[in-house]
This record gives sequence, structure tokens and C-alpha cells, in this order.
Amino acid sequence: MSVAFTKEDSAETASETLLPDRPVSPHPNLVTEAGLKALESALQQAREAYEAAQKIEDVNERRRQAATPLRDARYFAARLRTAQLVAAPASTDIVAFGSTVTFRRDDGRVQKYHIVGEDEADPKAGSISHVSPVARSLMGKAVGDVAVASGQELEIIAIA
Repeated sequence: MSVAFTKEDSAETASETLLPDRPVSPHPNLVTEAGLKALESALQQAREAYEAAQKIEDVNERRRQAATPLRDARYFAARLRTAQLVAAPASTDIVAFGSTVTFRRDDGRVQKYHIVGEDEADPKAGSISHVSPVARSLMGKAVGDVAVASGQELEIIAIA
């Protein structure tokens, strides 16, 4: 067969298959028990998606479909290697990694967040990263203390 009839990667396909790695935080990779399990699950899902993509016959489509799961597998494998499991706080006297904190803002809003690792943080679901400005300002404080984050005072109401 003549080389004129072979299918070559287009520039688009090549750029789609060379995805940059997901950025890895420079902060310590602290995780809760649930966070560790979530990382393990995410790695397994990425590996399964990659394996499924490898079964696609068309080479360009296979590369496109495998690019994201391969990048995610590298990311989650790295996060698991550096994960530092932190046990749930033994005390609710002060805010620590793994605490659930209820606080009142200057404007009267009451908010409640669970302080967790970066990969497991989901503010809409009630969890924030331990490196977020709010979490950093609350750490080490007790009920009744006032912390300042982004120019707002946060009065701690409860720690669980």
C-alpha cells in the first residue's frame, strides 16, 4: 500500500492527546479517611476509563479517548503517593483538620464547613480545603473566638 493512503494524525488529534498534567498543589497532601478512599476510587475509575479507551479500534479516536483518563491516572497516583492520612480530631475544643465548624459572618449569615484535604473539598457540599483562607483563619481557634478572613470577622459558634 502506498504511503499516500495511510492515515496520519492531524494537528488537532496530536494536541488533544498531549494533555498537560493536572497541577499538583505545593501544600502538604492531608486527607481524611473518606478523602483517601475517594482518591483510590478516582484512580480506579481513571484506570478503567483508560482500559476502555484502549479497546477502540480507530487509533486517533483511541488516543483522544485515552488522553484524559491517562492524565487523571497520573494525577491521582501522585496524590495517593503523597497522601498523609490525618485521623479525625480527638477533641472538639479547637478547630483542627477534620473538624466541622459553624460560624457567623459579619453580615449575620451562619455557615458550617467540614475542613478537609484539597482534593475532597467541595464548598457547595459543605467542605473546604485546609489551605483555604477561611480554614486557615479558623484553625486553632475555639468556640467564641473571632477569626478574620477576607476582611470579614467570623465568630465560631460550634465545633464538631
